[in-house]
Amino acid sequence: DQIVEIDLSKVEPHLNGPFTPDAATPISHMKAKGPANDYPMVVEVGLVGSCTNSSYQDLARAASIARQAYEKGIEVKGQLIINPGSEQIRYTAERDGILDDFKKIGALIMTNACGPCIGQWKRHTDDNSRKNAIVTSFNRNFRRRADGNPNTFAFIGSPELTVALTIAGRLDFNPVTDTLLDKDGNSVMLDAPTGFTFPPKGFAVEDKGFIAPSEENANVEVVISPDSNRLQKLAPFAPWDGKDLTDMPLLIKTEGKCTTDHISMAGPWLKFRGHLQNISDNLLMGAVNAFNGESNKVKNQLDGAYVEVSTAAKAYKAKGISSIVVAEDNYGEGSSREHAAMEPRFLNVKVILAKSFARIHETNLKKQGMLALTFCNKDDYNKVQEDDRISLTGLKEFAPGSKLTVTLKHKDGSEDSFEVEHTYNDTQIAWFKAGSALNFAAKK
Repeated sequence: DQIVEIDLSKVEPHLNGPFTPDAATPISHMKAKGPANDYPMVVEVGLVGSCTNSSYQDLARAASIARQAYEKGIEVKGQLIINPGSEQIRYTAERDGILDDFKKIGALIMTNACGPCIGQWKRHTDDNSRKNAIVTSFNRNFRRRADGNPNTFAFIGSPELTVALTIAGRLDFNPVTDTLLDKDGNSVMLDAPTGFTFPPKGFAVEDKGFIAPSEENANVEVVISPDSNRLQKLAPFAPWDGKDLTDMPLLIKTEGKCTTDHISMAGPWLKFRGHLQNISDNLLMGAVNAFNGESNKVKNQLDGAYVEVSTAAKAYKAKGISSIVVAEDNYGEGSSREHAAMEPRFLNVKVILAKSFARIHETNLKKQGMLALTFCNKDDYNKVQEDDRISLTGLKEFAPGSKLTVTLKHKDGSEDSFEVEHTYNDTQIAWFKAGSALNFAAKK
């Protein structure tokens, strides 16, 4: 156990970013840090909501800032977009006038969905090579995520801070100390945000969004056009054949951060989320190849050509060859996107061997019948070479707490072997043997 003491009187609003939720900066430091790091300081868009920071309280407190801007005659410099967290939140916030407070300063109220958090919005900058800044209250701000533009610097703030910075139009605006000009040129300050934790009139909703399944329709066949590129029936993954995995080609050895956005990009790719074959074309396209420093360019060991990651994986799969991915720390950080686990499984990747995993993604890999393994000694990552054929042995003794053995067969004929570990329990091992958690459940 650990006790952490925080003096709340000394805590000030922070901005996190750009490009990672980990980089936290007190807002009072942005005046120096922004120019020193050549950040684009103009806030072009502020985004509040989606699945995170979109509760009634979040919207109520953010709306109190919007209401002040309207009442004090402050011109809003950036575009403000609001994503309520659910239909219940949206309906209740609209009933209580909260959404009207946003609309009065020109905010766009979007549907209750992921929206801009995963690039699902019509944002087109005048020049994608121009650096620009947006501020969001979302929980993800990886490069290219919000709008596909590598030059969009996305920062994360609280809903209140996001609205304040959008009104000011500057990353270095400190609402605690700085003033803004009203329409008459007078200097005014924003007051501290306020808002009810829960709606005084209680929550309400008309459309609950759920229709109970009908027993009468239990045997209805769902017909999908064979020509559809958006929908495809899922076929069960094959169960484990009871053998060790031998002579697997290395698909990619990733370098640095490899999030679920690197593994399965969002944005325009999401139109294929109902078609596993088509969406698998984006497999690991954002990951950096440790051997050449490039994204989506790996060596196909069958012919030596450098191709897209999915192209190499499909070539191996067509020959009935399993492959393996090697990665660094916190592999799979980011959203709980199941496609990031389903795509490698679909393309016959059998093992993800990493220094460490993000917890949710590790579980998703297990559910799809993948082997999510970690180095016992992280330095063994450095032994993996581009042309390696890799074997994994010890699967017949696969059990909670057991270790497996990885053998690297190098191009020059030499070999390296080392132990790897896992966190599988008995049920998760049963998922692996059945081919997936869904297969295991279907047997029951």
